[in-house]
Amino acid sequence: MSAQMAAWLAPVRDLVETGGPVVLLLLIISVLTVAVILYKLWQFASAGVGRHRALTQAIAALEVDDPTGARDALARSASHLAPLIRHAWQSGQSRARLAVEAETAFARLERGFRWLDTVAQLAPLLGLFGTVLGMIDAFQALQNAGAQVDPSVLAGGIWVALLTTAAGLSVAMPAALALSWFEGRMASERLLAERLLHSLWPAALETSADEPAATGLSHA
Repeated sequence: MSAQMAAWLAPVRDLVETGGPVVLLLLIISVLTVAVILYKLWQFASAGVGRHRALTQAIAALEVDDPTGARDALARSASHLAPLIRHAWQSGQSRARLAVEAETAFARLERGFRWLDTVAQLAPLLGLFGTVLGMIDAFQALQNAGAQVDPSVLAGGIWVALLTTAAGLSVAMPAALALSWFEGRMASERLLAERLLHSLWPAALETSADEPAATGLSHA
């Protein structure tokens, strides 16, 4: 098993030795980025992000003044928004309070987005920085060679320098794609939450009217 692991790590070790500390830093960043992406995928799946069929049915039921059908649809929903809606309906919360609680849930789901955004912007710059350092070394070697210049030495230094740029782009592009996909899902979540607020607010107001303890919240 150790021999197989060593054989698997050999290309990575060669890449780090060739590209230098910048490639090593990018490799560490890539591992952390993959971990964040996998965690966000698990978190979104656990929260039911994107599974809106039951919530859409609840909205349709509210629009035709069918609170029973809306409650049944909410009970079937696996979305993280369903418990908030059920609690608001039962307690007669104000629309503003429900919006704040929904935004708090969205903020938890958006943790890690800043890391992905930072990687998408910083990784190409790190790659370019490594390329500049490599080009400096290459031209220093060219200067030290004097009149006996070997073009293969210069070409080798240049491709090693460009390796860091390729490494930076290979880290930044998946991070940017993942961030764009996650942000798209969250935009859909916010749109659905807004539709729920518009559909649920009259029902929540009527519920609070029947519950004197919740009257103050209904007009907050």
